Amino acid sequence: MKVLHLSVRQTLAKLGIPRTTFYRWYDRYLQRGEAGLEDQSPKPKHVWNRIPDDIRRKVVKLALKETELSPRELAVTFTDTKKYFISEASVYRVLKAHDLITRPAFIVIKAASEFTDKTTAINQLWQTDFTYLKVLGWGWFYLSTIY
Repeated sequence: MKVLHLSVRQTLAKLGIPRTTFYRWYDRYLQRGEAGLEDQSPKPKHVWNRIPDDIRRKVVKLALKETELSPRELAVTFTDTKKYFISEASVYRVLKAHDLITRPAFIVIKAASEFTDKTTAINQLWQTDFTYLKVLGWGWFYLSTIY
């Protein structure tokens, strides 16, 4: 059996490990021994923009007091009254976590198979539809159809 003597660079190249990674591992080994080589979580210990718990409680309290307001309206009201900005999405997540988001009440209506007021002559029933499209480099294009 032939023993190959490879440099650190050649060994790392064969293993596919970047030199910066190896030397970072080596420094951790020199500083802390084998404990320095254990897996480390890449996640930060805390989130820098986490909403403080007292603010979360105040949002929930406001939502329970103002039950008719939507998350958007609650966010605006909270910002105006408490002088603390909180986004609509954050309010929604806080309320969702406390099971305070209700599904909207809607009624399912089935389409009829035929018109109830039948036409007897031309031009008695018209339908219109409007839409707009953004054309890059030009602007907005408005499309109107009339049937």
